[in-house]
Amino acid sequence: MKHADELFATVLEFKNEFLLVGVLSALANLLMLTPTIYMLQIYDRVMVSQNELTLVAVSLIAFILFGVMALAEWGRSRVLVEAGVRFDQRLGTRVFNSSFESHLNSPGMSRAPGGPARSFSDLLQVRQFLTGNGIFAFFDLPWVPIYIAVCFFLHPFLGWLSILFAIIQLTFAWLSHRLSAPPAEAAQAAQVEVNQYVQSKLRNAEVIESMGMLGNLRAQWWHRHTNSQQIGSTVADLSHRLAAISKFVRYSQQSLALGAGALLVVDGQLTPGAMIAANVLIARALAPIDLLVGSWRAAITAGEAFKRLQMLLKAHPEDDREPGLTRVEPKGEIVLRQVFATALGRPTPILRGIDLRVPVGQVLVVLGPSGSGKSTLARVMLGIWPNPTGEVLIDGLPVSGWNRAELGPHLGYLPQDIELFDGTVGENIARFGPVNADQVIAAATRAGLHDMILRFPRGYDTPMGEAGSALSGGQRQRIALARAIYGEPALVILDEPNANLDDAGELALANAVRALKATGSTVVLISHRQGVIALADRLLILADGQIQIEGPRDSVIAALRAPKP
Repeated sequence: MKHADELFATVLEFKNEFLLVGVLSALANLLMLTPTIYMLQIYDRVMVSQNELTLVAVSLIAFILFGVMALAEWGRSRVLVEAGVRFDQRLGTRVFNSSFESHLNSPGMSRAPGGPARSFSDLLQVRQFLTGNGIFAFFDLPWVPIYIAVCFFLHPFLGWLSILFAIIQLTFAWLSHRLSAPPAEAAQAAQVEVNQYVQSKLRNAEVIESMGMLGNLRAQWWHRHTNSQQIGSTVADLSHRLAAISKFVRYSQQSLALGAGALLVVDGQLTPGAMIAANVLIARALAPIDLLVGSWRAAITAGEAFKRLQMLLKAHPEDDREPGLTRVEPKGEIVLRQVFATALGRPTPILRGIDLRVPVGQVLVVLGPSGSGKSTLARVMLGIWPNPTGEVLIDGLPVSGWNRAELGPHLGYLPQDIELFDGTVGENIARFGPVNADQVIAAATRAGLHDMILRFPRGYDTPMGEAGSALSGGQRQRIALARAIYGEPALVILDEPNANLDDAGELALANAVRALKATGSTVVLISHRQGVIALADRLLILADGQIQIEGPRDSVIAALRAPKP
């Protein structure tokens, strides 16, 4: 989006809705004077004249005005609810995409608790505040001076008293926030830490049970849990004390307002009707401040969430790439020129000065020890490593310039860490797009899975949650392999695809690679096992982030076997 502040611009799109809410709020607040006027008429006119017809007429008018006030209140709530739905629809996809890109561009760091996934909570907080009761405080607050002015009209002393009460409430609200905000944030952080600790251990329950680690981990959990409980108890105690003081202040103000009105009646400066009306008016004048006090923390939280969303959307704007690049169907040639790849917190680059060309339809096998940068090289080739320097080209075009949604079906990727998603086996293989049954079966057959899948309770329609418990590590890896080769992509990158495979799996992998090559696909196979060398057209030896040797397989093998001078 071209606007300097996309989030603020999106909020401005709803200015007509907010204007309508402001008009309805003005009408509702104006009609809030109805009880005051009604009391004045009852005490000062009906009670004096003893006229029943006047009582009926005044009551009927008040009843009608109350109905209009209720409609105005309902109307503004309805407008905000509908605006909230549209606000979420307008920004939901943008926040999803930006959070995904933030996660992708911060390997390791974004997996930390409270990372980009927090953006969805931030969006919810902003939407709930903009469309909830908290926003009404800001629409009702301008009417406080009007109510106070009416109090001055009844008697100046009542007007000054209402101003004093308003100052007391605002001061108490400010002090409450200063006292309660830091411990509340600390309590929330402590509880999040406990929850994350438990979840991380549940994910490794088998390891914990097998090695008898439960007791030691439980002791650590108990320490964190106790600390969280103590902080939470402190916050709860402070909250209860502040609530008790607030209740004392509020009730005292109501009684003092009534007592002040009664004193003026005794002195003959005010009628009984005006005394009751003034008490209602002061309460009404303080109501928006009460609501503001109650929404104070929510407003601050929503403001912080708003700032985080602003930063996220600015850091990851909508795709402005040239549409012409999206119309090119790749053939699979990949070229790297003087590529350097770095990681946050690492003093030296992971990859240094990589120059490489993999022709279309060739199989490149990358060998090297652990930590040599093989997986980073795979991610750089796919364009999913953040901010590498140099050139990474697919068919002569920068990989960063391609439209990912259109390029994705032409790429296949099998990472070291296998992740299969909620859905059926067939949906996982088909990458959760429209399931082409023939292509799904072809990919599963090449991965040596077809017969195994047919033994599942519902075949290819078996949910992964049901099938996953029966799958070995090698079978999961082969399902991920089938996903990578689904649709015969132009470029397939396999990172340690044989790490968990048995002999049958190794044979299926070799057959899949040969089949891809036969269809003209370019394959980059990364491994530390030398058994895959037989599949290679070209070999690359990587060490310490640099290419040690690269070229046709036989030439590289001959060079490695040649005696060193």
